[in-house]
Amino acid sequence: MLGIKDVHVRYGKAHALKGVSVAVSEGEIVALIGNNGAGKTTLLNTVSGLIRPASGDIVFEATNVLGASAEAIVRLGLLHVPEGRHIFARLSVRENLRLGAFVRNGDLSADFDRVFGLFPILKERAKQPGGTLSGGEQQMLALARALMAQPKMLLLDEPSLGLAPVMVEKIYRTIVEIHQQGTPVLLVEQNAFLALNTAHRAYVIETGNIVLSGPASELLANPAVQKAYLGGL
Repeated sequence: MLGIKDVHVRYGKAHALKGVSVAVSEGEIVALIGNNGAGKTTLLNTVSGLIRPASGDIVFEATNVLGASAEAIVRLGLLHVPEGRHIFARLSVRENLRLGAFVRNGDLSADFDRVFGLFPILKERAKQPGGTLSGGEQQMLALARALMAQPKMLLLDEPSLGLAPVMVEKIYRTIVEIHQQGTPVLLVEQNAFLALNTAHRAYVIETGNIVLSGPASELLANPAVQKAYLGGL
């Protein structure tokens, strides 16, 4: 469904991605793990059209989106929930959600019902400014806003970052539920244990290179991964 092939990204003289190849099929949650600065966010920003790569191919549902605008990629159904949430703090929760559906026309009632069913707290907070929500509630809002566009696939960048453990558990339960409803996910996480216990397959990226890939359960049991990312468990 998503094929990222031999993608190179440069920031001036810095070679941020060095021939990265990643694939996501229908029905999958695929994780990309690695340390800070490894290239995880750069890859998602490249796929979603925020960064133009030096070379490579990015194919989504048989359409090569390399060089396409971020808006065009959203209209194809590939939605990116960025690190840091980037909600509109002064707009209400409902207004944030409505903006998520900017690519669509018609009645949004069923979409509001869906996201409020997944995130009941957002229904309670519907008239509040987004900036008054807690960090976990803002992450819920960022996810819900992406769902308003009826995505065919989600790109999630560090959804657990800065959240309390109880909120991380809620967010990840919802990610699994969204996947079970039919939306594949490419998940970027620094919390490798969490990512590998959620995903079907995974890739490990180091300094812009994919160094390992395979079933998530195999990477979870890999001694090198355990030593580097799981505290030697």
